Amino acid sequence: MKISFGRLSRETYELGPKPTSSVTATYASNKITITVTEGSTSIQFVATITPPASSSTKGPYPAFIPLGGASIPIPSHVALISFNNEEIAATNPRAQGKFYTLYGKTHPAGGLMAWAWGVSRVIDALEKLPASTTNIDTTRLGVTGCSRNGKGAMIAGAFDDRIQLTIPQEPGSGGSGSWRIVAEMKKNGTTVEDATQIVQGDGWFATEFEKYVNNVNVLPFDHHMLSGLIAPRGLLIIENSGIDYLGPVSSYGCAVAAQLVYGALGVKDHLGFSQASHGTSHCQMPSSQQGDLTAFINSFLLNKTGVSTDVFKTDGKFTFDVKRWVDWTAATLT
Repeated sequence: MKISFGRLSRETYELGPKPTSSVTATYASNKITITVTEGSTSIQFVATITPPASSSTKGPYPAFIPLGGASIPIPSHVALISFNNEEIAATNPRAQGKFYTLYGKTHPAGGLMAWAWGVSRVIDALEKLPASTTNIDTTRLGVTGCSRNGKGAMIAGAFDDRIQLTIPQEPGSGGSGSWRIVAEMKKNGTTVEDATQIVQGDGWFATEFEKYVNNVNVLPFDHHMLSGLIAPRGLLIIENSGIDYLGPVSSYGCAVAAQLVYGALGVKDHLGFSQASHGTSHCQMPSSQQGDLTAFINSFLLNKTGVSTDVFKTDGKFTFDVKRWVDWTAATLT
């Protein structure tokens, strides 16, 4: 089930629109050269395929598209398809990169949506090239990234139904976290990245979003709906309860609400949430989360049966008032 209004409202108020594009692609020596054309303007970028580490693996392979490189352990039976998302849209300054060369520096999309656009163009290219050439199975694609790239990975997964598994790692506010909850945390004295701070300097969000950062309660959505846009496909959120700046209770509470959306579709276990403290070591996944990661990859990319993805846990020393923040019930849609 596609929740189109959720995409439209997020494009309108937070991220900016994601354009459709005309794509051509060529392949040589594990590199895909992708050409995107809009009117009389064209840009090119390269995606590099790294085959699975296991020589016994036969293709076509499942693959991850990592934003900013892979910071999670990649199984030996899974390929990587890497491109430079900062070349598509620079974090800073705003409106720099090939996306804006193609669509103009005044295009309303922020950098996160431009990165998601880049992921979709990579998938377009893979679909245009025969699997016998790339050795990639386009029905078994995942996206991942950490920190700002984790935010981008969530948006890529939410805006492209061809992605079967989304694994954001420690994306915090603007990714797995709730704008409303994190605003409350900031008001109560926690040093956390909220909406007012996130729009300073970095060009991740649409300029339109700046109108609402001082009163996020007026937004017609929050980030449980971003997770909901990925449903019923696989989503594993990997978070760190040991970094206040990430807003641990915000991400946890947002996932609690998002799981209601998955539950309404009869696939509650397609959303996993794994939050473990490992101090200030950002983007370093502790071994305690490895089993959760393996389960989701086995189920959604390797198509193994009988795998339990019933993962929802935190070691955070906080309480979350569900009744205060989740004052609605989800209909049964199955």
